[in-house]
Amino acid sequence: MTSPAAAAGERFIDLHSHSIASDGALAPADVVRAARDAGLGAIALTDHDTIGGIAEATAAARELGVRVVPGCELSAYDGDIEVHLLALHIADEDALAASLALFQRERVDRAQAMVERLTHLGAPVSMEDVMREAAGGAVGRPHVARALVHAGHVADQRAAFDRFLANGRPAYVPKPRLLASDAIDLAHSAGALAVWAHPARLGTRERVVRLASHGLDGIEVLHPSHTPQEIERYGRFATELGLVPSGGSDWHGATEGFRTLGCMNVPAEWLARQDERLAARAA
Repeated sequence: MTSPAAAAGERFIDLHSHSIASDGALAPADVVRAARDAGLGAIALTDHDTIGGIAEATAAARELGVRVVPGCELSAYDGDIEVHLLALHIADEDALAASLALFQRERVDRAQAMVERLTHLGAPVSMEDVMREAAGGAVGRPHVARALVHAGHVADQRAAFDRFLANGRPAYVPKPRLLASDAIDLAHSAGALAVWAHPARLGTRERVVRLASHGLDGIEVLHPSHTPQEIERYGRFATELGLVPSGGSDWHGATEGFRTLGCMNVPAEWLARQDERLAARAA
């Protein structure tokens, strides 16, 4: 479906999306195809802890006329606060390979621990069920949730999280801790920008300043979870602290609702500013 913005002749971008390489609904090439259909000029594929979909997305982009920004979403911690960092504009995939392989193993171990807890809670699912839901992609809680739905223990994925899998619920297992500063360094090692994804209410000025001191390049200003006040705040932080702004839908495949592809109307000028920052770093 063509967005109203595209119909008006504007070319927006979306720098946060997911494919079946992690927990999205569509193959990477189909994500790019959906971006073309939405009238977007560029899209970033940012699957969780994997770059497995980038080659397919890039190949599709050459045919479809949509720029693909190679990316990855990393889960990290600043103190006790979980922060997600987008590595955008990955230039050296090999620099990420060993770390991402470790993260994938840790994801499987975490899912196994959740499966064991669910068995004790009287809502058994098998690890085979979870891996089937992941279909070769990066394993995460959404795949455990889908297994719970298909086993008949809950009505839908939201109920699975509310009853079992959300932080503080009985089958929740915390992630291994990657320091935010190390995640920033990892992004930089691959030639990428490190952008704080969906900071929402956690993005205090003190925390943004601290992460910027560790080399944070940008902040996701436009995200469906942000209130108008948060959008204004993070836009101001970006300007004051010399960070590049970014934004996206965090799309997982929804065709309606508040998180559809391109819904945030991210200006193409923001991508140009990211390109400029990369060029300045290279110089």
